[in-house]
Amino acid sequence: MRPDLLNPLFAETGSLKGVGPGLARPLEKLGLSRVRDLAYHLPDRFVTRRAVANLDEASVGEQIVVALTVREHRGASGRGPYRILADDALGNVVALVYFGRSSFTAKKQLPVGERRWVAGRLDQFGQSLQIVHPDHVAEDGAGLMGQLNEPVYPLSEGLTQGRIQALVHQAIGLLPDLPEWIEPGLVAKQGWPVWKDAVVESHRAQHPAARDRLAYDELLANALALMLVRSANRQRSGTPLVGDGRLRAKLNLPFALTGAQTRAIAEIEGDIAQGAPMLRLLQGDVGSGKTAVALHAMLVAVEAGAQAALLAPTEILARQHAETLTRMATGTGVTIQLLTGRDKGRARESILMGLLDGSIDICVGTHAIFQDAVAYRNLGLVVIDEQHRFGVGQRLMLTQKARRTPHCLAMTATPIPRTLTLAQYGEMDVSRLDEMPPGRQAIDTRVVSQERLADVIDGIGRHIATGAQAYWVCPMVREQETEDLAAAEARHALLQERFGDTVVLVHGQLRPELKDAAMERFARGDAKLLVATTVIEVGVDVPNATLMVIEQAERFGLAQLHQLRGRVGRGSQKSTCLLLRGEALSEVGRERLALMRETQDGFQLAEEDLRLRGGGELLGTRQSGDTPFRVADFEQIARLLPLAHDDARLLMERDGGLSSPRGEAARILLYLFERDWGVQLLRGG
Repeated sequence: MRPDLLNPLFAETGSLKGVGPGLARPLEKLGLSRVRDLAYHLPDRFVTRRAVANLDEASVGEQIVVALTVREHRGASGRGPYRILADDALGNVVALVYFGRSSFTAKKQLPVGERRWVAGRLDQFGQSLQIVHPDHVAEDGAGLMGQLNEPVYPLSEGLTQGRIQALVHQAIGLLPDLPEWIEPGLVAKQGWPVWKDAVVESHRAQHPAARDRLAYDELLANALALMLVRSANRQRSGTPLVGDGRLRAKLNLPFALTGAQTRAIAEIEGDIAQGAPMLRLLQGDVGSGKTAVALHAMLVAVEAGAQAALLAPTEILARQHAETLTRMATGTGVTIQLLTGRDKGRARESILMGLLDGSIDICVGTHAIFQDAVAYRNLGLVVIDEQHRFGVGQRLMLTQKARRTPHCLAMTATPIPRTLTLAQYGEMDVSRLDEMPPGRQAIDTRVVSQERLADVIDGIGRHIATGAQAYWVCPMVREQETEDLAAAEARHALLQERFGDTVVLVHGQLRPELKDAAMERFARGDAKLLVATTVIEVGVDVPNATLMVIEQAERFGLAQLHQLRGRVGRGSQKSTCLLLRGEALSEVGRERLALMRETQDGFQLAEEDLRLRGGGELLGTRQSGDTPFRVADFEQIARLLPLAHDDARLLMERDGGLSSPRGEAARILLYLFERDWGVQLLRGG
């Protein structure tokens, strides 16, 4: 149970002053549903202002606070702005400029003849000074003097900086004093403030030590929880699975296993032969042969008299896995069955009976394979594909479907830097498939300027005229007024105008059944061009699709570009990936695209991606699956994670674990960062 001390932090944001249903929605979009979320909604940057007695003391382009007397209102003409003329103590005139509806507020805030304190950026237009959309206007300068260093927060539509600042201020007022969970010597050495002060300071100023302290707390909570999972797993009793090789001997794969596959299979066989349940992550690039490794592991389980289950994040991916495994296992006599949420009535009852009586050896499906109604005769091995789509808590729930904890093999096609592997999967042993099967063709990768869009579309036409298929990936779903990014909907409309109904659209905001229908049309070959956001990053296998166009490619991280590129090159035909770049290309963006041309090694790209983004350039929103962290950024993970792991180990091995005084504080930390599944694993925890 969560400690009472934390209850104020886990109160709903609706309990705060000024939060009604209208404000709850934009807060929800940012993931700010509780007071704790607001406390950890840290500023992107700070605006530093200087208080000046008059405009002669200020420079053009500077953020200032100055006292002004309002002289005249000049209404907007046509589409022009609303201007309010004011002067300072020396008579210097400045125009306060407002566009659109904000002028209504300005009329009330700035009555003629009155003195007001104004905060904003001083600019020059022609020969005149102006402040466009002042950040603050106040009757009393005292309040603005406290905002000379003002935080700027990430926003969503319907939220303003003033609103979010006020809510954060309320949240900070509810912070309790919490006991120290970090080893005291480390706190002193790093010069870190106590937890409460660190939160407050992180919202008040650019305070590296306070930010590092909060990032470290999150990393420590994660390291400790994963350590508890690993420890609890070793204490559980699993079922040793030792196969006799009779089924694997009947496998007739159309390719020889690589050295990496053979090594991974041996590691898995060694694990599942033990009494403690296996917890292993299989990392392998797109096309490296993870499915063949998983099949070998599942056949060992079946040879040993147990059943195996393979969990996929989407129905389409589950169907593809079922088809691939059935094809690979032809001749072994093993019964493989697909189970999804679509299966109803007698068909579903028949599958459930087969799992219960053991006549189904391997079950493949979505989370439906672990619903309450589904029972297995003897589930010995669970394989989880695209592990980053499932949290540790979910995985623990899934493995409770057997009398004894089944062995667990998690797989991911997302190449992860070693540092982040430790952060995300620190409770697991790791096998890496770092070789590609022979004969797999390299994908011809080219960088093309957005100015050549018309040529690219012509090329698509020639490509699909040969009977081949193509993908077109966009970074956004809809156009926004403030963004010049290509939107999937707009691009789909343009391409459909040219190529008709052979073009289908898929994005994350589509209803699941519409998304599945579009994907299936493409997989069958009825549709020739799939326009999509990054929802196709994982789980589409169409060998006939040999062209990938990624628009605004500089907006994506290297790992994500590599994943998208891996959607093509899955058949025997030569494949091409076109990276369409915008004109305003940063140095990091240029280096990123150059690396994509130079290498197709996903692990090398993942390390380079961390290096580039660790320097502070993170374009767009944080990508799905990048890190499990809200506070810690890439640079902090690389720098502080080793410390956090050492500290967690010290606590567990030397400092008495979670039953010691520091351990009691660490329990609070686990609940604070919602890693309390680590606590649940402790006996009596």
